[in-house]
Amino acid sequence: MPVEITWWGHATCTVEDSDVRVLTDPLFARRLAHLRRRRGAVPPPAAWRADVALVSHLHADHLHVPSLARLAPGTRLLVPRGASQAVPGLRRLAHLQVDEVALGDETVVGDVVVRTVPARHDGRRLPLGPHRSPALGYVVEGEARTYFAGDTGLFDTMAKEVGPVDVALLPVGGWGPYLGEGHLDAGRAAEALARLEPVSAVPVHYGTYWPIGMDAVRPHEFHAPGEEFVRLAAERAPGVAVHLLGHGQSVRPKAAR
Repeated sequence: MPVEITWWGHATCTVEDSDVRVLTDPLFARRLAHLRRRRGAVPPPAAWRADVALVSHLHADHLHVPSLARLAPGTRLLVPRGASQAVPGLRRLAHLQVDEVALGDETVVGDVVVRTVPARHDGRRLPLGPHRSPALGYVVEGEARTYFAGDTGLFDTMAKEVGPVDVALLPVGGWGPYLGEGHLDAGRAAEALARLEPVSAVPVHYGTYWPIGMDAVRPHEFHAPGEEFVRLAAERAPGVAVHLLGHGQSVRPKAAR
């Protein structure tokens, strides 16, 4: 069966490959601290079902303990090494099979292999927190090779350390009017496509959450990154098929094999 990608909003996607359901950075909240979900419904219970869930790094919009608590008993959960020490709430998720992973690890789930790859992003739970864990990306290898970048900036060895891949799920925005270091915006994500040369791509991590009370502050940064990524990708990586999904929409992108 071809790989199927469903985007639920922010960095949360379901990747279905070889009868295995992989869920990325589960976030099922209507509100998270100062952030409010402004587009797309909260993912339904069907979105909570997965064989394995992947957490890219410890920031609360990517490692959200209440959302992880909704996963079914026995679900495997891959988190960066050191996460359980940095986020004590993880220890309460006794119904999940929690595995800490490091760069280069490979985890077999059914007929897919989940490989951890580098990300250039601050992996601490808090900006000044004492506990450090690496920020990671993941490549899900089954019928296709699907790259979930999590949060990352560009880095020189991206193509070598991540690729080759067939499908790239790339962050193209954020949840506020400014993106700091260690992020991809639409332009940098298009450059990542040019380096990775996948067959297909899906933009994520934009147009879902926005700070409460900041609706009028640079709204372009909330609404436009997906379409801007499509435009820039056509210029810089014209051979890549880019699929712009709405919240809850799915696509079966082409793969190289």
